[in-house]
Amino acid sequence: FLTFKGSFSLREFIALNVYIALCYYKLDYYDVSLEMLQAYTAQHPDSLIALILRACNHYKLYNGKAAEAEVKVFQDILTPSFTFGADLLKHNLVVYRNGEGARQVLPPLVDVIPEARLNLVIFHLRNDETREAHELISELEPTVPQEYILKGVVCAALGQETGSRELMKQAQQFFQLVGGSSSECDTIPGRQCMASAFFLLKQYDDVLLYLNSIRSYFHNDDIFNYDYGQALAANGKWQQAEEAFLMIQNEKLRNDFHLLSWLARCFIQNGKPHFAWELYMKMDTSQESYNILQIIANDCYKTGQFLISAKAFDILERLDPVPEHWEGKRGAIVGTFQLVIAQKEAPETMLEILQLLRNSNNPQADAIAKVIRDYARSNTSLRSPLIN
Repeated sequence: FLTFKGSFSLREFIALNVYIALCYYKLDYYDVSLEMLQAYTAQHPDSLIALILRACNHYKLYNGKAAEAEVKVFQDILTPSFTFGADLLKHNLVVYRNGEGARQVLPPLVDVIPEARLNLVIFHLRNDETREAHELISELEPTVPQEYILKGVVCAALGQETGSRELMKQAQQFFQLVGGSSSECDTIPGRQCMASAFFLLKQYDDVLLYLNSIRSYFHNDDIFNYDYGQALAANGKWQQAEEAFLMIQNEKLRNDFHLLSWLARCFIQNGKPHFAWELYMKMDTSQESYNILQIIANDCYKTGQFLISAKAFDILERLDPVPEHWEGKRGAIVGTFQLVIAQKEAPETMLEILQLLRNSNNPQADAIAKVIRDYARSNTSLRSPLIN
């Protein structure tokens, strides 16, 4: 309708600026949306709708605090007799405050404000309440990319938690539907969706193709670096994977078992087994620390880093004295000894492996220890007063 310039101007119908600003907001042109709002808010500084839209733009451009500052005046004047826009304001404040109060505010608004359902789903996901998130979104028939994406994320999360192949397949289809659409294929969310779809299909070369194309936009994003690191590691790009994982700052993610296990593998593959060992030593005794220990023992053995492997198998043997753990420990100790003979390990290392052998009740331990001591005695340059 703006083609009919002779019929009216935006100066005469200044409220049109708000509608045009809303259109620009929907198109992600937040700075242009703010410009369109200026003329209207200059004449109507108390317009709740205009200020809420301006706050939404500030949230997208800056942060929640900047957005909340825009609507603070209306927080103070809301009363039982003045409730216009109150639900919308309460909803948006939950978003600006990063989910604070979501459990109390959002449920009554699910059938009032369309975004309330989606934001409540996001809140449940952030709090590891995947079943609640799935129950809430299963009733939603997606119509826009954001809804398809969120439904895909929920299906993937619950599918991974329950081992449901059907849910994982649904998630992959939702992601591929968005990423493959003509309207989204060249957008950042579209490329994220294609990366997610290929991730679920375990086609990691394709995952990296899409993630590399948008990496510059997510350099300091913890979730992106987590996914990027996993894809790199799955492709054997261990050094780059280690760098991506170490960029993660979020404490919850940094202590996540899957991240720790990937990081341990990276350290080992990059020839830093002592870092993997330090990572294990900082963990509390649990099933997760036991699993990390198994990774260290086996991966160090496979890569010829036998001393750390022997230490790991030694603890595993004491925790669970099954033949496999003794055999792994024995092989790692012999491998370490061979590296000493080849002068690729320090002679003092023999003291460490002799102590590990003393920790075993297996009769083979004494025989191996005797070979090591005899070797040390026959090589005067290697002798130590502790080897006798």
